[in-house]
Amino acid sequence: MIEFFTTTNLGIFLLMVGQVLLIVVPLLVALAFLLYGDRKIWAAVQMRRGPNVVGPFGLLQSFADFVKYAVKEIVYPAGADKVVFLMAPLVSLVMALIAWAVIPFNDGWVLSDINVAILYVFAVSSLEVYGVIMGGWASNSKYPFLGSLRSAAQMISYEVSIGLIIIGVIISTGSMNFGDIVNAQKGDYGLFNWYWLPHFPMMFLFLISAMAETNRPPFDLPEAESELVAGYQVEYSSTPFLLFMIGEYVAIVLMCALTSLLFLGGWLSPIPGLPDGILWMFAKILFVFFIFSMVKAITPRYRYDQLMRIGWKSSCRCRSSGRDRRIPCKFEASAAPMPLAIELNSCEYRLSTRRRLLPAQ
Repeated sequence: MIEFFTTTNLGIFLLMVGQVLLIVVPLLVALAFLLYGDRKIWAAVQMRRGPNVVGPFGLLQSFADFVKYAVKEIVYPAGADKVVFLMAPLVSLVMALIAWAVIPFNDGWVLSDINVAILYVFAVSSLEVYGVIMGGWASNSKYPFLGSLRSAAQMISYEVSIGLIIIGVIISTGSMNFGDIVNAQKGDYGLFNWYWLPHFPMMFLFLISAMAETNRPPFDLPEAESELVAGYQVEYSSTPFLLFMIGEYVAIVLMCALTSLLFLGGWLSPIPGLPDGILWMFAKILFVFFIFSMVKAITPRYRYDQLMRIGWKSSCRCRSSGRDRRIPCKFEASAAPMPLAIELNSCEYRLSTRRRLLPAQ
């Protein structure tokens, strides 16, 4: 039997499919309960009960939502490119799932133990933005298109910061393999040997960049309902919208797993003497996800210019001859029946009956 799975092409294919399902199926089931926990935390902060009807304590609410989305009719916008419209959520989900191929859950428990695992995760995660761009462009609507452009600029901006942060971890370890990074944090002092202590400022910045990279509140500008209705997801319904949502949460949990591996010791025990194992890895992922949920519940959404300022550490200024020279501008948009001027960051935004960017007079 072992020779069948190691020597024949059919056996190798079945073994690969089984390994993939062993990761994907538990991950998708865990997402349902993580989404339930996310909603419960948000409700607790707002002094509400949250999901409590479907199943005991509302535990089956996520599965009921899944059935609801699955049985709905798929609506195509007029003039939309149907092929690209349907490919966009698939690209978003598949790119988020295949990044888990190099994530270890325990010592040796990894689908593909490669030496350049960090580069692989970066390469795959950078492709996720194509799903958002394709969805915004194929919808044939201005709000989804604006949301997709925001997402592209946002993900590119914060991938730079994530890359610079991880360089410090790579230098400390001397390897880009996640197993080597976790083993380098092993020591006699438990959690004080982990990289969160020497890289503490970088860990904090990594969490912020991870939230922006995954469009997580308060950096969910590509789908800001106060400005873009729902961003790149405006025209999506039924199963395509469900795929977008699952892909987003898979990417969020991936960032939680990366935080656990890079800074929190992965599967290592925080207390010397206690055995290491996969349960510690799960506990750390849940801890980081709890931080993500609390930030979502207690932090208001940023403006887009504030988001870019955080990412690039710059403001709406041009430095010339040792002095700060501000650039005034006027923004005219068809959003109000009467002209309305707002002074913000030394830029004048004027709302009138037209939308265009003009130099200030």
